[in-house]
Amino acid sequence: MKNSNSSTPPSQLRRNLKARHLMMISLGGTIGTGLFLASGGAIHQAGPGGALVAYAAIGLMVYYLMTSLAEMAAFMPVAGSFRVYASKFVDPSFGFAIGWNYWYNWAITIAAELAAVVLIMKFWFPDSPSLLWSGLALVIMFLFNYLSVKGFGEAEFWFAMIKVVTVVIFIVTGILIIFGIMGGNDPIGFSNFVADGGPFNGGFFAILGVFMVAGFSFQGTELLGVTAGESEDPEKNIPKAIKSVFWRIILFYILAILIIGMIIPFTDARLLSDDVAVSPFTLVFERAGLAFAASVMNAVILTSVLSAGNSGMYASTRMLWDLARDGKAPKFLGKLDKRGVPVNALIVTALVGTLAFSASLFGDGVVYVWLLNASGMAGFVTWVGIAIAHYRFRKAYIAQGNSLDDLPYRAKGFPFGPVLALVLCIIIIIGQGYQAFSTDGIDWNSMLVSYIGLVLFFIVWIGYKIKHKTKLIPLEECDFKAE
Repeated sequence: MKNSNSSTPPSQLRRNLKARHLMMISLGGTIGTGLFLASGGAIHQAGPGGALVAYAAIGLMVYYLMTSLAEMAAFMPVAGSFRVYASKFVDPSFGFAIGWNYWYNWAITIAAELAAVVLIMKFWFPDSPSLLWSGLALVIMFLFNYLSVKGFGEAEFWFAMIKVVTVVIFIVTGILIIFGIMGGNDPIGFSNFVADGGPFNGGFFAILGVFMVAGFSFQGTELLGVTAGESEDPEKNIPKAIKSVFWRIILFYILAILIIGMIIPFTDARLLSDDVAVSPFTLVFERAGLAFAASVMNAVILTSVLSAGNSGMYASTRMLWDLARDGKAPKFLGKLDKRGVPVNALIVTALVGTLAFSASLFGDGVVYVWLLNASGMAGFVTWVGIAIAHYRFRKAYIAQGNSLDDLPYRAKGFPFGPVLALVLCIIIIIGQGYQAFSTDGIDWNSMLVSYIGLVLFFIVWIGYKIKHKTKLIPLEECDFKAE
């Protein structure tokens, strides 16, 4: 499975992502606006205790999903990742739908990140043209992916480093404030955490709402599986990255939410704002007396957005290339340049993202909103695919007489892990549209907006299944050979 640059044929991706790149890609993929901005709304909605419960539950689910993915990726490190696993261990039509679902998800996410860059830059340059900043961001993302996979890896390494350092400084600052060393002489303790009906607010349904928000915060962790096709020594480095990163993610999220809940009363209406000037991190830094807190956090959030767009372009490009190589997309998208970069797939993905972003500039942006809603469900559908594929992988591996001791990495907690992850993902997917149901009846428009992504997935899945007459692959016939 290992190839050097000098011997890699033009039809293969280059394995230039090092262990440190994987570590930061997996870590940085979960630290972004979900933590810097959305955590405030989560605390306000369910109280600090409710937010902690929701994020901890999602963290546990993601842990099992990533260990499931690590077991398959270490055994079969391919760029198509969960698309390939779903095709080999479940049903080719299921893998086909998972692949296109994932490509669409990240291609549209690129558009969302371009729109976010415009809003962030307006913080400093309110009268500047929007197209200037969206165009510049698109060029930066494109170039990082066009130059080489190593260029992408280095960009993600430093983007993630900025976010990690920011969170560490935030945690240290918050602890100093809580004990009265900064931001005033009186220790805060747990007074805000339990005040005004805290730490739980709104009961079970409030926690359920935050549960879904938390799920979006962890979207992107599966990107590590896509990098397996371009990683050095994936059998060793993929499991290593996943195992060490999980605890850091939980540490960062749980500590950050705990600190925000202790310093800022959950009843503070500013926690509901999407304005970086009053983000939870900004409020805590300002409480400590740190000047220019809003500008610093705006810069950090800018790197987070660029990182998400950069990762999205990488993931969707590799998935589109893999689909083309497997005959599931136009053939020209499966070509690599002399540096091992799937340029055609990259250009098409960038164009789709740009067109989607353009939809937000015309009329009232209705088309853009529908595109975003359709992609919102896609990440959770991918997680369902990972859980099902791993369950079937392990069962088929045993059914064909193989020993678990021969696996490069073995996920703990099987079958509990993938089953729990599957159940929680389904709850999140079904719960997306719970607000459409009320005592006054069903809001059909709201329900359609919530579930349009799921509808599109089933159309692609069933359409391919009918056309090609595919069936669930018997465990004894599952193919364990990498393509």
